Amino acid sequence: MKKNDEDVQVELLLGLNRKLEEMVQTMHKLGVAEYVEMLRHPRRLFWINFWSGIARGLGMAIGFTILAAVVLYLLQRVILLNLPLIGDFIADIVQIVQKQLGVN
Repeated sequence: MKKNDEDVQVELLLGLNRKLEEMVQTMHKLGVAEYVEMLRHPRRLFWINFWSGIARGLGMAIGFTILAAVVLYLLQRVILLNLPLIGDFIADIVQIVQKQLGVN
């Protein structure tokens, strides 16, 4: 039994409708509307990027400080082990850092 032209057109339109719905859902998941809205307001985009840059920089500074403190702590522990060559070298490094920080 042959499908008439109207049935073929209805099937094509239903398929097109499904594809459009999938595209709308995908665009919604990707946040395209929010992105376009942000591009319409360049000042808002600037401030969002500015504050996110500040937060990243502060996070890196805090992270590096914690990492440096852990490394210095571990170096001090190695000094206590009294390893002949390494211990003297690390002791010199720790003393230099402590002088710079004014810990002594």
